[in-house]
Amino acid sequence: MRQPVKTEAGLVEGIPGWDRSVTVFRGIPYAAPPVGDLRWRPPRPPAPWAGVRKANAFGPVGPQAPGPELDGLDLPMSEDCLYLNVWTGATADDRRARPVLVWIHGGGFRVGTGAHPRYDGEALARKGIVVVTFNYRLGSLGFLATPELSAESEHRASGNYGLLDQVAALEWVRRNIAHFGGDPERVTIAGQSAGAGSANFLAMSPLAEGLFHRAVAQSHARHFRDPELRFLASSYRTLADAEAAGTRYAAERGARTLRRLRSLPWPRLVEGNASAVDSAADTGGPAKPPLFRPVVDGWVIPGGYEETYSRGRQNDVGYLAGNNLDESGAVPESTFAVYRTAGRRTWRPGAPPVHVTREAFVTASREKFGAMAEEFLRLYPADTDDDAGRAHCAAVRDNARISTWLWAKDWTARAGRPVYTYFWTYASPVMGQDPRRASHGSEIDFVFGNLHPDRGEWTDHDHAVAETMTGYWANFVATGDPNGPGLPRWPAWSADTPSVMELGNAFAPIPLADPPRLDFWQRFFLTQQAW
Repeated sequence: MRQPVKTEAGLVEGIPGWDRSVTVFRGIPYAAPPVGDLRWRPPRPPAPWAGVRKANAFGPVGPQAPGPELDGLDLPMSEDCLYLNVWTGATADDRRARPVLVWIHGGGFRVGTGAHPRYDGEALARKGIVVVTFNYRLGSLGFLATPELSAESEHRASGNYGLLDQVAALEWVRRNIAHFGGDPERVTIAGQSAGAGSANFLAMSPLAEGLFHRAVAQSHARHFRDPELRFLASSYRTLADAEAAGTRYAAERGARTLRRLRSLPWPRLVEGNASAVDSAADTGGPAKPPLFRPVVDGWVIPGGYEETYSRGRQNDVGYLAGNNLDESGAVPESTFAVYRTAGRRTWRPGAPPVHVTREAFVTASREKFGAMAEEFLRLYPADTDDDAGRAHCAAVRDNARISTWLWAKDWTARAGRPVYTYFWTYASPVMGQDPRRASHGSEIDFVFGNLHPDRGEWTDHDHAVAETMTGYWANFVATGDPNGPGLPRWPAWSADTPSVMELGNAFAPIPLADPPRLDFWQRFFLTQQAW
């Protein structure tokens, strides 16, 4: 696809990928710059341009605190950040409409960009997928709510500007992707961490109805009674709580009016976003969610998980969702001593606790489980610090598998399409991890097939695992079923089978947990507040 391609705002010209059969379009505006009076407003259409726009450079990243998410990226930072990128193997005379994957980057709704090399779509494009990545507004610029912002909205809502950007990107895909060889009737959204949370919220949003047909949530889709839902990337706020927090936020910056708040330079609005936590959130432990995150506002997100699922108000889309072995506070046993030495004195937003001493494990268990604590400690016994570390990790992993299985039960009760769940167990060297581990986000490189030597020392077996993972994901994007020729069979979720598909160390179904532990977690969740 070497000649210019039509979009609704004008012609764009891409560049060849490393594989010259793939064309990459970088930095296509999908909305107007949300600056000046457009700050904290729903995105507007991009301004049209004359001639041919060179789509050869990624757009600026959204304002955020510098961090590892931007390492190695030489890109400017600007509020003018609403750009997307497309990878396609289609040619001008190719009449075959290809399935589309729209990737939503993670980063706790605070950091990240769709331009990160981990999300390079070339390997999936070679498998016949049109891949789209994009930026959306982050932190306070994406998720600030105040009474004044709600009052100026015709929907009496505020706080979901980042999600509205995501809807705008999907609307752009609906209107334009056919010109890139994509099929607007076969669109899958996918994301990891906050990207997975975004997929979950979009699946509940009437504004996104019909804009996608399948969803992939890579950490985390959780049962609506799981307390961890309250601080992980799928956490939300009520509008009242978000408006109260926004009022305090504005006052701390000396902005008595909305006009003054809109006039502040964006660096003043980014200060403190990286460490801002919602300390009022009751999570059953010390972990707290990021302050700036999506809002159940009655418009973009009409209701919470329990209300939406029980009334069948979610968008009826196929789903693929799962968790990783070494996340949510579970760590490799070889790192226990390091965690004991380092400790954790400050809490990163959304970060779970890691208990590797008996004292911490028992104390946290009694705080979280209350009247059920003694039963929990019998099921996960710990006589020594090492026992405690192993018991803690076993409990975290059981919790994740069981919670996602129960989430699928809630989801499918009123949705008609299949759900596939997984548990990623493969130890990856990504980002130089020593020891290798199946950490939060480690599956991304394998899903995209991007085992770049700059990010780790990859083995032939790593590449074989990546080939299986890209095969599953490409099949799901294309058909709603990850299965295909040459791949181990991945059964769909079933209420009759308490199991999950292991991906990585093996590719086969495994039990959720030992039966007494499974029974415990199901009874515990019933005692918790519906979210």
